[in-house]
Amino acid sequence: MLSSALVVASIPSPSISSFQLGPLTIHFYALCILAGIIVAAIMTNRRLTARGAEPWVVIDICLIAVPLAIIGARIFHVVTHWGFYFGPGKNIAAIFYIWEGGIAIFGALIGGAIGAWLGCKWTGVRFWSFADALAPGLLLAQAMGRFGNWFNQELFGTPTDLPWGLQIDYPNAAWPVGLPEGTLFHPTFLYEVIWNSLGVLFLLWVGKRFTLQWGRLFALYLVWYSAGRIVWENIRIDPSEVFFGLRTNVWAAIFGVIVGIVIFFVQTRRHPGLEPSPYQPGREWTGGGTVQSQNTDDFVDVSAPPTPGSITDTATSTVASK
Repeated sequence: MLSSALVVASIPSPSISSFQLGPLTIHFYALCILAGIIVAAIMTNRRLTARGAEPWVVIDICLIAVPLAIIGARIFHVVTHWGFYFGPGKNIAAIFYIWEGGIAIFGALIGGAIGAWLGCKWTGVRFWSFADALAPGLLLAQAMGRFGNWFNQELFGTPTDLPWGLQIDYPNAAWPVGLPEGTLFHPTFLYEVIWNSLGVLFLLWVGKRFTLQWGRLFALYLVWYSAGRIVWENIRIDPSEVFFGLRTNVWAAIFGVIVGIVIFFVQTRRHPGLEPSPYQPGREWTGGGTVQSQNTDDFVDVSAPPTPGSITDTATSTVASK
């Protein structure tokens, strides 16, 4: 009776993870990630333009950052799951089969940071201004992306008898050997959704309350997100490489906390004041909609058609100047 009650009160998993749209298979996991990217871009644009940046310059930066983030996410996954792709009987070409799943957020952060730095060099935006504007939206995007794990019934935690245990279909490729059908698992996706959502509220509040700039808000993002991942990774039971008794993502999360703390204190010491502009010196945006003449001192009003008198005056002035 107790077991039946727990199943009734537990969290069910979706019965489908994809749908067909003509010849295409649309995965809910991909939709969750895309929705997160869109929301993060909108939030970042609003925060960056509030600082005086050109509207939607974030799109120019994302054109480089997003592809490199995806590449970095895949490379990090392959490196940390080496046995999946290399060795006797393994298909090495599968490292390119990203549609079969397998991306790592810490790899995405590394690749995305490189892409964002290149995009900022291209557009003239300060890298740390962009990073601070991005931080809350990025954390919200990660919360939204975790719903993809729920649809895929993957990356769940250890067995639990808590009322909010997660139901996983049996059989399942990720089902731990030896556990009976009906076992409930920790919904690590939900834990991370809640943690990240609280982090978004915290970053928005602390950033406004203390006017955190020069990368310090992004540093707090790294600390908040990575601290949560240390906990969730120790609950998850999906296969992962282990070094010195800890999963690779635990080590990555510990490193993320350390990097965040270092960035915060180094930037506080180097830049005690406020950023003068979200742009690098000499690359400031002058505003849109202004017609700027080049190589001439004359100004022509094109808001109304010219009159015969104005044409004659202009011609006379031009001949006289020559």
